[in-house]
Amino acid sequence: MVDIKVPTLGESISTATIAKWFKKEGESVAMDEAIVELETDKVTVEVNAPAAGAIEKILAKEGDEVEVGAILGSIKEGAAGATTKKEEAKQEAAPAAANNANKVMPAAAKQAADRGVDTATISGTGKDGRVTKGDVINAPAQAAATTSSPQPAANLEERVKMTKLRQTIAKRLKESQNTAAILTTFNEVDMSEVMKLRKKYQDKFVEKYGVKLGFMSLFTKAAVNALQEIPSVNASIEGDEIIYKKYYNIGVAVGTKQGLVVPVLRNCENKNYADIEKEIAELGKKARDGKLGMSELTGGSFSITNGGIFGSMLSTPIINPPQTAILGMHNIVERPVAVNGEVKIRPIMYIALSYDHRLIDGGEAVTFLVKIKEAIENPERLLIGV
Repeated sequence: MVDIKVPTLGESISTATIAKWFKKEGESVAMDEAIVELETDKVTVEVNAPAAGAIEKILAKEGDEVEVGAILGSIKEGAAGATTKKEEAKQEAAPAAANNANKVMPAAAKQAADRGVDTATISGTGKDGRVTKGDVINAPAQAAATTSSPQPAANLEERVKMTKLRQTIAKRLKESQNTAAILTTFNEVDMSEVMKLRKKYQDKFVEKYGVKLGFMSLFTKAAVNALQEIPSVNASIEGDEIIYKKYYNIGVAVGTKQGLVVPVLRNCENKNYADIEKEIAELGKKARDGKLGMSELTGGSFSITNGGIFGSMLSTPIINPPQTAILGMHNIVERPVAVNGEVKIRPIMYIALSYDHRLIDGGEAVTFLVKIKEAIENPERLLIGV
């Protein structure tokens, strides 16, 4: 027998919650195959099989809290599991269901598994009768429409325990509001010049670097430029001391199915636009796949969040402690603006800076945001550092 143990989870993390078992007792596993998912207050970690064989025993069930080094179960090394036999039996007993499974889109299958919906009971509206994600989401409504009897109240509610990550997000954000004296200042940015820049050089940029030039790298470099001129925005408070950071580690907020995480782009002052775009893409994928490590989530000195990708016009972002400020980007909308005494239609983005007034004065916050505005409206300023 080979024990399945909770691995080391990272500095300061001693416990985790079992989020999901991918295998059942008696099922076969391959060496290094993901068999159980653990969730901590910062990251989600998959535990891989330490040997090939069959799951002999599962000792900790989903929802249990376990410590680092705890034994989750055991594998009978070299044993043949029952998975193949079970699947063969299912195929022989229910060929119709198997045929229907072939018509279920991957996103719909995942949605159905999460909601506990049997796709065999759903009429697909996709091409060739395929079941789509929307069909699964609408399944309860479809079912309700086919019956005249009222649904029990219990069927109209779903009670789900908060994940450790979601609990930590809630706790940290509330602590941020309770501790910091948070104010928010706003400005608007004419995106015309950077949009022209992207359009002019996008093809060559992609050809050379293999990644698109996005707005995030431009705002990141603009933020670094502004942080270098106004050090208090890149500082933090520890006790009765102010810590001024001489490095520029920019956290970029990423929404995932588990909640909001903020992976960190380190030493952005030394990175070019291509480096930043590649790293954002890599960290974003890791975040959505639950593969971020502790080193990628700690050490940020300033953060940027882009609610514009969801259509947000304006917001007041919450500071990510122990940082003292966060920049909020929003969607780009064509608006009438006055240009040299004439009304012009320009692509405008509202930007926001939430800051800790205990450390950052109002004048510094406003000046910081103006410098962001100036850099984006005149991107050549970033090339010469003014």
